[in-house]
Order: sequence, then C-alpha cells, then structure tokens
Amino acid sequence: MNEILFFGSNQYPILIKNEPNKITKPIQFNFENENENENEKQIKQISTSNFSTIFLFENGKAIEYLNENDSKQNPEKIQIEENIQKVTAGFQNEAILTIEGNVFAKGKDINSNNPNEFINISSLIEDKNDRIIQDIVSGWDATYLLTSNQNAYGIGSNQLGQLGFDSETLKKTEKPILMMKNISKIFSGNSSTCVFLLNSNQELFVCGDNEYNQIGLSKSKKGYIDKLTKIQNIPKGKIIDIQCGYFHSIMLIENENENENPKRKLYSCGYSGNNGLGKNQNARKFTEIKSSLFEENDDNILDFSVGNAHTLILTSNSKLIVFGYNYSGQLGTEDTKYQLIPIQIELPKLRFNENISNYHISCGFNNSFIYYSPSFSFSNIEEDLIKLFRRKEFCDISFKTENGEIIEAHKLILKYRLNQNQNEIEKLQEIISKKSIKESNQIFEMIYSNNSKINPKLYSEIKEIINSNERIEETMKRIYLNENEKDFIIERKEKQYKFPKLILIMRSELYRGMFLSVTNDKSNKVTDYSELSNKSFQIFEYWIYSNQIKDEIQITQEIIDEIQIGIDYFQLNQTNPNLFDLLINKFNNQN
Repeated sequence: MNEILFFGSNQYPILIKNEPNKITKPIQFNFENENENENEKQIKQISTSNFSTIFLFENGKAIEYLNENDSKQNPEKIQIEENIQKVTAGFQNEAILTIEGNVFAKGKDINSNNPNEFINISSLIEDKNDRIIQDIVSGWDATYLLTSNQNAYGIGSNQLGQLGFDSETLKKTEKPILMMKNISKIFSGNSSTCVFLLNSNQELFVCGDNEYNQIGLSKSKKGYIDKLTKIQNIPKGKIIDIQCGYFHSIMLIENENENENPKRKLYSCGYSGNNGLGKNQNARKFTEIKSSLFEENDDNILDFSVGNAHTLILTSNSKLIVFGYNYSGQLGTEDTKYQLIPIQIELPKLRFNENISNYHISCGFNNSFIYYSPSFSFSNIEEDLIKLFRRKEFCDISFKTENGEIIEAHKLILKYRLNQNQNEIEKLQEIISKKSIKESNQIFEMIYSNNSKINPKLYSEIKEIINSNERIEETMKRIYLNENEKDFIIERKEKQYKFPKLILIMRSELYRGMFLSVTNDKSNKVTDYSELSNKSFQIFEYWIYSNQIKDEIQITQEIIDEIQIGIDYFQLNQTNPNLFDLLINKFNNQN
C-alpha cells in the first residue's frame, strides 16, 4: 500500500471525496479506482499545481487529476507509450520526461490549438543533435528543458521575460528556444514566472518577474528582467536547490567548509506579505531564514518544497517544519492561521523506522503531500544503461541514421553485447542506416537492456548479432573483471582498485553515492575516498556492477555493522536491490 498524506485545498480538483474543501490536518490519501490496483504500485513522485496533480509510479506509468471541481472525477491514465521518469506540473501546463529522453507537454502556452493534448516538444528543438532531455522544470506558464548536452531551453509565455528574451518582441513561443549553454541545473516553481539557471561553475543566472524582488536583484522599471542576468551576491556554499513561489524564492545552500557533515541552510528573498519568506520583513536579496529549529548540530535539511506562498521542510531528525500562507490548511497545523516564521508540527508516523530520507514533500498552489518513495532515482542496471547512452560526453562511437542524424553509443558496452566482434558492429551500422532516429534509439535500448518488448519487430532484426542469452549483469561483471578495460583507479590506504570509468560514472551518478565525486574528476584517480575496510569495499565495488554479492564472500556480523554505517555514509539506502538486505539474507543463509 502506498503511504501518502494530503492536506490543504481539496477542490479544483477534488482529490479526496467526502472530505471538506479545506483539509487542515494530514490525512491518508487513497486512490479511488480500486480496479486499477493503484495501491499496489509504488509511488515514485508526486507533482501538484493549479493545473493538475500527477502521480508517477515506479513502473514508469502515471495518472493525473485535472483541475476540475467534479466530485465524480477519477484519475486519468497519462497515455504516453514510453516509460516515464519524471513529471512536473505548472500553473497552466504540465510536462512528462520519458526514460528515452523525450518530453511530452500540454497547456495553453504549449499548444494553443489543443491545450489538453500532449505533444512531443523535445522533437521541436531546432538542433536535431540536442533533442535528448535529461531534466524538465515547470513554471507558471513556461516549461524549461535541460538537454544531455547541458543546454537550457524554454517554451511557453515570455510576457514577463521568463524565457530570457525581450518581452516586447517575443510574447510567447510554442517551440523550445535556446536560453543558455553550459547549464547544470534549472530552477523555477509551479506558481512562478521567473527562472534560475546554474552553470557548472556555480554561477547563477536569472530572468523573469521581479515585481516583489523575488529573484534577488534590484527591481527594474518594468517590474521584470527579460535578459538572463548573473546574480553577484549569492550566499557562500554549494547551491543544492532553488524553489520559487509567486512572491518569493527560497534557496538551499550546503556549506562546503564543514567537511565531515556539511550543514544545509535556507535563504529567501521577495515579499513577506503572505508570510512566505520565513521572516518578518521583505528581502531584496537572498538572506538566511534563521530559526532555532535548524540549529541542532546532528540535524540537517533533507527535502523542502515551495507552493504559491507556503513552504514545508523535512529534516534528518524527522522534523516537519512549516511556514507561510495557510488559507486552505496547506501547512497541516489543524487550523488556517498564517505562520510568519518557521514552526514545527507533529510528523505523522508512517514507516519512518525504515529511513526518513525515503520520504518526500510536494507543495502545490495551496495544498501539500508527504509521501513514501524508497527508490526515488533509478537503480536498475538496464535502465542505467539506457540513460547512459543518452549522455554524449561519455560516448565514443557514432552511428548515422537514414536521415543522416547522428546517434551516439558506447564501444565498450557494444563490444561485449555484440560478442566482441567488429563485424557485428558493422552489421549494426548497416541496420541503423536504414532506420529513423526513434527506431535507432529503440535498437540501442534493446541492446543495452535485452528487452525485446520495446519493439519486437525491430528486435527480430538485431537478435542474430547480439548475445541475447547473456544477462546485463553478466555483461557488466565481465567488463569489470577484464583487466584490459580498467582505467580508473581508486587508492585506498595501501591498495589500488581499478574500474572501467564509463560504467563507474554511470552507476554512481544515478545512485548518488559511493563514487559521486568521480563525475567531476578529470584525472583517472581518486585517493583514499572511503573509510571502509578493504573487504567491505570489495563488496561495494562488486555490487555496483552486478547488484549481487560474490558467492565466495563470507558475511560476518562485523561486515554487516560496517556496511550499515557505509550505507548511511554513501547514501545508498535508496538503491534496489538494497545492499543491506542482500547482506542480511546471505548472512542468515550461512547460519
């Protein structure tokens, strides 16, 4: 059963039937359509706004409630053929990012002819080699795309300069336009008409509505800034996240000077009239939200979410902290009183004995969700491979489609999947040369995942050249065990460990754990990265490639205790299969 708590406005849409329009205390949310067995599916993400409320499940499917005050309304399945990896809802739009890197969106600023119909907006990007999307963000009336080439695009309204172009000459676009290159993250909000772009050098650029100083810059005569402008005086530290409401913005900063346990702090700017800043005065630039609730040394901010004018924060000590506008009860305080400064409310006990970091928060325009999602990021080897082959910077072999478009791939993985035979690679090129870019992508997805169901007809054309009997885990282990393929070195105390860089980066990037630092490392070496013993480290490294524990490894209680600490240290608790569970099972079987 999914564990979802809901509170706030229960109209437009009616999410819980036979409940009041204003729900002021967190209550259990259940799906109405029992025939679809939605309660048996694991929730991955919830995105809610004034336009719709979308529930994404771990199986890559999604349902939505549209913004209609209809007591008979049931959720509708989102009819997208491809598996979905992220959903995002804005005030007047919504967007879907598939695992294939395509983006489908709808809304009156996306498709004025048929605003309720999903269209593939990534296919409208002018540069055909820049149509693979790795992230999406929704604003009030604009949608933003981040491509695998680290380019930021915008589509929708530009009336307040939220796309970074002169609003007098460009009011709106229904085709994605390039905003800025070399971007690592995009930030906005479902009630916001501004956007922040962060580049790889931690430089922050912003454009859009600034009527209330909500973008951290001085107010202009027009009340908005329609050119991407660098913010000079941002708080020191690493920018983790920025979320925007209608009147304000909130930034999460991690203090990098505290090496052992980097402390996270919140900063806000904008208008305090709706109590959205977490402090009692307006702020023209980002200033810290100070409260004794954030001062415990062993406590840190895990997750936060911003609605139109309210904010919810979840900490590692299981504290739920809230402040802001509360007209509909969206703070969960059992009343509708606004909260000027942060206060703590009782966090309902669900499954926090598992891990508090498995819980997430999603704030809509005037409602809120708390939900359990133990595997918020992909942790399946097949899906990791599919996502990796979209990353151009990690590719080392190219194929041309029938239209002359270039599709990138990975020689190392293909070599093993195609029986290490150069002739088979040439046969693959011949097949690709007669296919469209979509069919070519599907072919590589089937090679990497060995999943013939993606396109059975195409699979019949390639099954003779691939080693279809070998599981992906076996391919990964073979690459891992081949000394000739190892080029990345991790030095631990007096020992060296070598890894194929490509696979190491791919697995660590999605696990957010063990080797996260290597993604930005230009050398082939990381020194003394782990405090684990050599034996525990070997368990970790083998599991990265196989999702398994070596048969010959004998598990002791000492190893289990150390791995448990390592799981917390490396933030590996969200992986699947869970390493600690595998260890316990093997330990029990041994005894």
